[in-house]
Amino acid sequence: MKQLLLIGAGGHCKACIDVIEQIGEWQIAGIIDRKDSGVTDVLGYPVIGCDDDLAQLKKQYDYAFVTVGQIRSADLKIKLFNQLNMLGFKQPGLVSPLAYVSKHAKIGEGTIIMHHAMVNASAKVGDNCIINSKALIEHDAVVENHCHVSTGATINGGVIVGEQSFIGSHATTKQFISLLPRSFIKAGTVAI
Repeated sequence: MKQLLLIGAGGHCKACIDVIEQIGEWQIAGIIDRKDSGVTDVLGYPVIGCDDDLAQLKKQYDYAFVTVGQIRSADLKIKLFNQLNMLGFKQPGLVSPLAYVSKHAKIGEGTIIMHHAMVNASAKVGDNCIINSKALIEHDAVVENHCHVSTGATINGGVIVGEQSFIGSHATTKQFISLLPRSFIKAGTVAI
């Protein structure tokens, strides 16, 4: 199995670990977190260093994945994603075996498709995105880079979700609309 470093030891890391374990193709080599976090392990996987150690760790590991969540801002996820790219890490797209991704859809680097999410035909999901549990990305929709589509949210057909946007849990978009970059759609709302 290929070794994978996880970057970020918070709550979203736990959800990512669950998906990675279900995939069964990756061995989690360890977790990287802030120096001062005080976290020593997440679900039994050790914290083996901090951001400052990534250059040294690149000599041993080829793959890394950002496991930091995103609500108000994507800035930290973007910083970490770019840092991994600059160091030469490969950032896989991860798809839960409990999710459905059409063979006609495209998923970017460093993106995770969580349990029971659906990404339908001709949909495109950019780099460094979170498509959370039970979210639906309908046909011909585009989710640009660094977005988080939360649990149970629905992105209807032909919608464009601008970069760095956050779509709250159970929010729904009207079909064929465009959301500006850095849009923040509250949980349970309808975006028209």
